[in-house]
Amino acid sequence: MVALTSPDFKRRAARALADPQLQKALKRGGSGFHSKRAQAVAALPEFERLREIGRDIKNHALAHLDHYLETFERNVIANGGQVHWCRDAEEARATVLRICREADARTVTKGKSMISEEIGINEHLERNGITPVETDLGEYILQLVDEPPSHIIAPAFHLNREDWEKRFRAAHTDLPKDRVFNERRDIMAEARAKLRQRFLAADVGITGANFLIAETGTSVIVTNEGNGDLTQTLPRVHIALASIEKVVPTLEDCTSLLRLLARSATGQDFSVYTTFSTGVRRAGDLDGPEAYHVVLIDNGRSNMVGTEFGEMLRCIRCAACMNHCPVYGVTGGHAYGWVYPGPMGSVLTPSLVGVDKAGHLPNASTFCGRCESVCPVKIPLPKMMRHWREREFERHLTPSTIRNGLGVWAFFAKRPSLYRAASRLGMGALALLGRGRGRFRSLPLAGGWTRGRDLPAPEPGGTFMARYAAQQRHR
Repeated sequence: MVALTSPDFKRRAARALADPQLQKALKRGGSGFHSKRAQAVAALPEFERLREIGRDIKNHALAHLDHYLETFERNVIANGGQVHWCRDAEEARATVLRICREADARTVTKGKSMISEEIGINEHLERNGITPVETDLGEYILQLVDEPPSHIIAPAFHLNREDWEKRFRAAHTDLPKDRVFNERRDIMAEARAKLRQRFLAADVGITGANFLIAETGTSVIVTNEGNGDLTQTLPRVHIALASIEKVVPTLEDCTSLLRLLARSATGQDFSVYTTFSTGVRRAGDLDGPEAYHVVLIDNGRSNMVGTEFGEMLRCIRCAACMNHCPVYGVTGGHAYGWVYPGPMGSVLTPSLVGVDKAGHLPNASTFCGRCESVCPVKIPLPKMMRHWREREFERHLTPSTIRNGLGVWAFFAKRPSLYRAASRLGMGALALLGRGRGRFRSLPLAGGWTRGRDLPAPEPGGTFMARYAAQQRHR
């Protein structure tokens, strides 16, 4: 499993906020996701009803997870494929390595897959003499410089165009130094030329799976580049890596979720390529693998089923939550320290690696609720982040200053009269101190707020409760 880079979100976030190139990339990319999703949703009147359908499909599949996984396995076998059940990342890595060795593989091409990042398959293959080649454009450039993805659908979201050009020049030293990148298509053309021979030479292709269809034994991937198709059809062996919650009952269920996925992710009606793979190449097929393996990975997910975090397993990896998250929007994905960033990562990461290692992530939220409002399958992310905060507090993992501060607040909150009196005193003092300025640029015990923004000074006239009571009296 890929290790957490550090349990210190605050330190990494501060570094991200001070990085002008990162801030430029985040500002450039974020608004596009917002507007495109909004346009796609507005053009589909039944979108809200479709969200409810998607939620119910996933809930039903999770409630009968064992049945649908076993049905999926039977149908994969019936179509000439094999299914490998893996309890954790170690078993998954060993399984993939064994399949590659049986195929005498030296080179493996890969489609973009977050579960492959989760289990650390690239590093494992390299340690064992097998060269993995990322074929998604964003993943390819990150592999050149040995960086992890910062976004689950746009891996190189944190880079600007000039960063891409600089890294291509550093990596592709066999090409003319004076070549010119006039447009983005020049970058894509260079990557395509470099990757074409890799596709043709690969012995094994590894993809993820957006969905697994139980009734047909099919794995489904969506891409906008076509690299996934080349990865799974040209090599002799196709390995589909999938976590167990990706299974859905029927083809109809899958197509309903596909209608939600692209609209929520990139604002497209459908991704450019939506590819269904069912078993091995049959007589008369023009392409396809000779061997088809599905590696089913649990890695802590079965422990989430039936708990207060079980709804997280509905996630279809669209990234809408992080695209609309104000925290992710200024820190980027690397600040979260592991594979899954943003609100979905703030719930999923503690579930998979432990709240003791990732308890800082559920606190990296304003609880504005935007993530839940745009989630295509209505996952209550703020509620689950609150559950993790409660777990963290119960296990005394929160810093003592926070615990003591909450203790003081709780003392007053349990005594309404005392609470109102203290509130009146505090509001009056702040109103007096802020008189004439209207705001505070620094304030004791509020440095975390005032370092990045002003704190408005209260207006004279009492607390909210006092004003509300006065209004009720005068009605």
